[in-house]
Amino acid sequence: MARDQMLTIPEVIAEIGVPRATFYRWRQCKKGPKAIKLPNGSVRIRRSELTRWLDMREETA
Repeated sequence: MARDQMLTIPEVIAEIGVPRATFYRWRQCKKGPKAIKLPNGSVRIRRSELTRWLDMREETA
């Protein structure tokens, strides 16, 4: 089984196309995707978590 890809915040921001400030505001308000803080202080977001978070925001037309 392949490991879940770990994305950096700049990678997530580029993929979803929002300003950095918006993404950090979402995180502060607990409205962004769940993140993992590594022992060295850097933050990562699992690909599966980003996909799940985006799917939850999908609107039905």
